[in-house]
Amino acid sequence: MATLTLKQVPDELYQRLKQRAAAHRRSLNNEAIVCLEQLLEPQPVDVDDWLAKARTLRRRATKVYLTDDALRQAKEDSRP
Repeated sequence: MATLTLKQVPDELYQRLKQRAAAHRRSLNNEAIVCLEQLLEPQPVDVDDWLAKARTLRRRATKVYLTDDALRQAKEDSRP
């Protein structure tokens, strides 16, 4: 595998990449690779298929009622 060194990365861009890596629980290096892959090899999206899947998920979730209190309680219950 090749090694790539980036120089003169603007501080703001570096911070955004670092935040994105943390949000996805990836290393900074892995997040940069994922970003490059997504940019250079975009996957075509079938909009109709995507919308059909979203609608199916929405229909399945209609009987799920989650309130702020329920979330708060679940968090408290899972803490040691």
